[in-house]
This record gives sequence, structure tokens and C-alpha cells, in this order.
Amino acid sequence: MVDKLENALQRARNESGGGHGGRDDGGDRSLRRRNDHRRDIATMDEGPLLSAEFLEERRIIHPGMRQREVANRFRELRTRLFELQAGRNFSLLVASVVPSGGGTFTAINLAAAIALDEARTSLVIDTNLGEPRLQELLDLRPEQGLVDYLEDDELDVGQILHPSGIPRLRVIPMGRRREGAAELFTSARMQRFLEDVKGRYPDRYVILDAPALSESADSRILADLCDYVLLVVPYGRVTQPQVERAVTSIGEERLAGVVLNDEPSWD
Repeated sequence: MVDKLENALQRARNESGGGHGGRDDGGDRSLRRRNDHRRDIATMDEGPLLSAEFLEERRIIHPGMRQREVANRFRELRTRLFELQAGRNFSLLVASVVPSGGGTFTAINLAAAIALDEARTSLVIDTNLGEPRLQELLDLRPEQGLVDYLEDDELDVGQILHPSGIPRLRVIPMGRRREGAAELFTSARMQRFLEDVKGRYPDRYVILDAPALSESADSRILADLCDYVLLVVPYGRVTQPQVERAVTSIGEERLAGVVLNDEPSWD
């Protein structure tokens, strides 16, 4: 796993200017809000949970899994991202440089790694209009998803938010497929939606499973709405110029890291 988090981490430290003095009243309110949310986490309705066998088959990390090295890599990535944001939650777009490069694999496993922490929750959103995979991967049968929400002002976020079968991990599927749906990503409703799902709970981390950068402008549009972008490079399938073009297209200042995906080695 190769990443560029060190430079971004140093920038975050420099901008923060080190520690701060005593907490003001706003800090007290924030702490109370966080404590209230952690109590809510403990009582979340998870629905039927997925079995360890199912998760192993779908290559999703979980407690007690045999491939400890894979789980530890995603835990390490999770920790580095937490450090980058200095303890605050974030929205993160995950996209491969090329199609079938492991973007969904990385997105769902990073979300699962975050959800291993009993004090945090994660939300993964399928924004891959051309080839949505989360619904099939988690064996979900939702009636509505993101596209439906963006088209219908009467829909509430809660109506498209689904338990994943993994404790503390929620999913918003892509929804019904139709021509021209990509235009919805540039709408004010999409911007408000992302602000809402991130801002409603301080311990919720939002991950967008996005299409490959080489085949869709959607990822570049969505990157502007997120705090950071995690770029996935499939081992042996991408050239350095392709990676450089991908970084340029999203902007290095927004890049959280570059992950080398060697998914085929997980047997």
C-alpha cells in the first residue's frame, strides 16, 4: 500500500498551529453532542447481520477474519485518515484510476474498518451510475436510493439510508438507473445532501464509491463536494502518466492518498 498522506498530514499540522487552550462553551456543546451520538450508536437498529462466511466470500474485512494482514492494512489507512482530519469526521471520495481497479473493494473495506470502532459509524454511498456494485455486493434489495432522492424533494434521507448487515455501517445505494442522472450531481440538492449526511452526526464518516476517473467526469464533479479523495491504483495495470493525469484532474490539494490495490493476492 503506497500513499501520499505524509505531506497532507504535515500541512494539516501546520495549519492547525499546534494545540489550543481551554475549551469554550461551544466546545462543551460539541462534547455533549458527541457523547449523545455515541449513546445513539450503541442502540442502533442493525437489522440482520451478515455472516462471517458471507463477508469472507465478498472480501469484506470483519472481526476475527483469517486474513489479518488485509484487515490491518485497512485499519492503518483508517488511522492515517483520522490523523489527517485531526479527529474531525470527513467525507471521502474513493475512485480507481481505471475501471475494475478496486475502487469499490477499497471503499467498502475502509468503511468496514471505520465501523470496527464502536465509537464511530460509517456511511458508504454508491455514486457509480454506470456500474453500481454496493447493492449486489451486500445483497440489498432497496426500493429507493440516491438518484431517487435527488429527483424527489419529498424524499427524506432516512428513506434511502439502509443497514448494511455490518454493525455501525450504513449504505445508500445508487437507486434506479436512468439517462442524464449525472446532472443531478451538480445540483444544490446534492451539495446539501452531502453536507447533511456528514454534519448530522460528528462521528459519522462518509465515503463515496465513485466511478473510475479515466471513464467518467462524475468523480471529478463529486470530488469538489468532498473533503478528500483517495485514489486507487490497481497493481500492474496503470502507468505513471495515467496516475499523474488522475491526480491533476482532482487537484493535489484534495488528494488524501494513493493506494496500490493488489486485491488478487487475497486468496
